[in-house]
Amino acid sequence: MTEQQPKAGLIPWPPLIYIAAIAISIALGLLYPLPWIGDLLGDILFAAGWVALFAVAALWLTAIRTMIRAKTTLNPNAVPDHLVTSGPFGITRNPIYLANTLLLIGVAFVSGIAWFLPLAFIAAFATQKMAIESEEKVLAAKFGKKYRDYAKRVRRWI
Repeated sequence: MTEQQPKAGLIPWPPLIYIAAIAISIALGLLYPLPWIGDLLGDILFAAGWVALFAVAALWLTAIRTMIRAKTTLNPNAVPDHLVTSGPFGITRNPIYLANTLLLIGVAFVSGIAWFLPLAFIAAFATQKMAIESEEKVLAAKFGKKYRDYAKRVRRWI
């Protein structure tokens, strides 16, 4: 009997989900603007937004660099060659998806378009259901106990 190889998904959901969330947020912001608390906390939220955006850049760069150094794929649909557990992957199992979610939150604070906030959480939930859960099955099938131990030690998001 041969061991069945894990198979990844066909559609690269994560980038599509976040691109859709950005487009929907902008469209809703133009068509149905929500009230913003920026009048009360404008400067603080604006600064917090920029801090979030710098964190996004740091997470993206360190996660991608860590994956390249580990010689594993960056494609969310490919079966990875190696289990990456160092760098930002030692803090969150999904640093790039976390960065994408944080991107929407940061843009909300900088732009004052409140729609980015609920859409950030909707995009994160959709990413978990459409990508992360199946990616975790692939990782568990390929890396077995090593992945299960990692998943017990490091949270899915934060």
